[in-house]
Amino acid sequence: MLARKNILLIIGGGIAAYKTLELIRLLRKQNAQVVPVMTSAAAEFVTPMSVSALAGAPVRAALFDLEDEAEMGHIQLTRAADLVVIAPATADLMAKMAHGLADDMASALLLARNKPVLLAPAMNVSMWENAATRRNVATLRADGCTIVGPDDGEMACGEFGPGRMAEPAEILAAVQAALAEKALGGKRVLITSGPTHEPIDPVRYIANRSSGLQGGELARAFLRQGAEVVFITGPATAALPEGAKVVEVETALQMAAAVDAAGTVDVAIFAAAVADWRVASARDGKIKKEAGKALPELDLVENPDILRSVSQRQKGRPRLVIGFAAETDNVLENATKKRRRKGCDWILANDVGGERPVMGGLDNQIVLITKNGAETWPWMSKAELADALAAKVTEALA
Repeated sequence: MLARKNILLIIGGGIAAYKTLELIRLLRKQNAQVVPVMTSAAAEFVTPMSVSALAGAPVRAALFDLEDEAEMGHIQLTRAADLVVIAPATADLMAKMAHGLADDMASALLLARNKPVLLAPAMNVSMWENAATRRNVATLRADGCTIVGPDDGEMACGEFGPGRMAEPAEILAAVQAALAEKALGGKRVLITSGPTHEPIDPVRYIANRSSGLQGGELARAFLRQGAEVVFITGPATAALPEGAKVVEVETALQMAAAVDAAGTVDVAIFAAAVADWRVASARDGKIKKEAGKALPELDLVENPDILRSVSQRQKGRPRLVIGFAAETDNVLENATKKRRRKGCDWILANDVGGERPVMGGLDNQIVLITKNGAETWPWMSKAELADALAAKVTEALA
C-alpha cells in the first residue's frame, strides 16, 4: 500500500522515541522509503545508528552540514517527500511549527515543507493539557496538519492521562489513510454509534453494554476513504473519531432527531445499540426503596425505529442503508427477518451471546446479509471489520 511512497520521518526528543524504531520497521515492511531526521534531543533517547540501520538511509540532523547543505539539502528533502511524519511530536516541536520558528534541521524542514504533515504528539499530561499547547494544536489543525493521538495511559514520569504517543500500528494506519486514494471522496456517510440511555429517574436509566468502538472504527474507516462522516453517538466509552462531524445524544428520541437533522446522505450505517423501550414518564425525583412497599412499576413504551424509518423514506433515502443485528440465538434466521422487516439493504448480524465478547470487546465476527444471501466473515478486530465494510460499500457505490 505504501510502495514507492517517500516518508520524511522527524523524530523528536522524548522517551517515546523508542516506539519510532518499530514505526520505521512497519513502514519499511509496507515498502515505504523512510528518510529519518533527528533532533539533537532525540539522539539522547535512541541512537542515530539504530534509526539509520532500520530505515536503510542516513540520518539527517545538522542544518549546517557543508556536504548535505551545499545545495540546500533540507529543502530537497521536503520536495521529495510524499508525507512528513513527526513521531514523537514534542511540545517544543509543535510550538516551533505553530509559530514558524526554524532554528534547527527539523524545524527548518517543517517551515519549508510543501507536503502534508502527520503528527503523533507525546508529552507529560500537564504539558498536553497546558493552554499554550492547546492553542498550538488548534493552530496546527487549522493549518491542515493531521494529528493522531495522544492516547491515555501511564507516563514514564509515573503520572496518568492523555499524552502517550499513539502506538506504531495506529500511526501506520494514519499514514496509510493520509496517502490512500480517496475512493469515497464527495460521498456523505451517516453513522450512529454507542448505546442510548433511557432515563428512569435522575440517577437510573435503561441501557446496554455497547462501548461504541465498532461505530467509531467505522467512522475512521470511511474518513480514510475520503467520505464526509456525520457521526451520531450515544454516551459511549470509546474515543470519538477525529475528522467526523460529531453529534452527541443520550436518548433514542434525541438520536432519531439528530438523524433527521443530518439531511441527505449517500450511505447510512446504524451501528448504535438503540434501546427498544423507554419509560413513558421518567420520574423527576429519585425512586426510593422503602421496606414493605411494592416494587415500582415502569410503564414502558417503544422507542422510534430509526433504521426502519430511514430505510422506508419516500424521499431522500440513502443509496445504501445498513443496519446491525445483535442476536443471541438463531442469528441468521432472525437477522434475515429483520432485514426484510426494516427494509434496509444490508444487515450485519453478530452473535452477542457467545463466550467471546462482542459488545464491549475489541473483536467482532459478522454475517453480512443482503437480498442476495448471507456471507459469513471471520473473526477480526473491529478496525479491520470497519475497513472491510468500507471496501464493500465502495464497491457497491461504484
